[in-house]
Amino acid sequence: MKIAIFGDIHGNFEALKASYKVALESGAEKIYHLGDLGGYAPFVNEVVDFIIEHDIEGVQGNYDETVANDREHCGCKYEDPVQAEMAGLGFEWTKKHATSIRKDYMRNLPLDIKLTVDDQKIILFHATPKKNNVYWHEDRPEKFFSEMAEKVYADILIYGHTHKPYRKDIGSKVFINAGSVGKPKDGDTRACIALVEITASEVKTEFVRVPYDFEKTALAIIKSGLPPYYAEKLRQGQ
Repeated sequence: MKIAIFGDIHGNFEALKASYKVALESGAEKIYHLGDLGGYAPFVNEVVDFIIEHDIEGVQGNYDETVANDREHCGCKYEDPVQAEMAGLGFEWTKKHATSIRKDYMRNLPLDIKLTVDDQKIILFHATPKKNNVYWHEDRPEKFFSEMAEKVYADILIYGHTHKPYRKDIGSKVFINAGSVGKPKDGDTRACIALVEITASEVKTEFVRVPYDFEKTALAIIKSGLPPYYAEKLRQGQ
């Protein structure tokens, strides 16, 4: 079975549409999202509507939970005061513009999705099995990976949140970070989707970079009243 994984769309409708087209063309039998549907780009409502219309199942990210429940903080990590200020402005914008119907959808997303394919047990979640705002980067010690694996009954763990794709195999476990559709942070402006093909004998993973009109999204960010900071970050793949 081949599945496509959409990580961290963050209100980028153009990236989502392009990624969906590529996922279908790849032969994916099912598409899942990993949460964080809004923030940073202005199309949170359009993204939620597209997800629902195309029956894309998914999990709740920290941004979904905090927007839907009108929290004071998005649960995001900041590297400097400017980033903290911009994050606050973007979060308040998204809370204000996301409609109640779309917030209901985000509020009711599950924290994880469990699948079994050819006797391989798979779990999807946003950041870590128990907390949806912990940054699980590839350079974490192997001990951390093993500790996360002990929290769930699964052979394959699929997640996002860091916006940087990777796969790591430790023992019999496969760890896949799907990267980000809407806001890559690895210096590549293209959207990223993970294609995971699962059989009884192996797990194949391909990270597909999807070109889209990111300048259209950047201009929409500026026009919407979101900080132009996010337009520049999108142009940089950061």
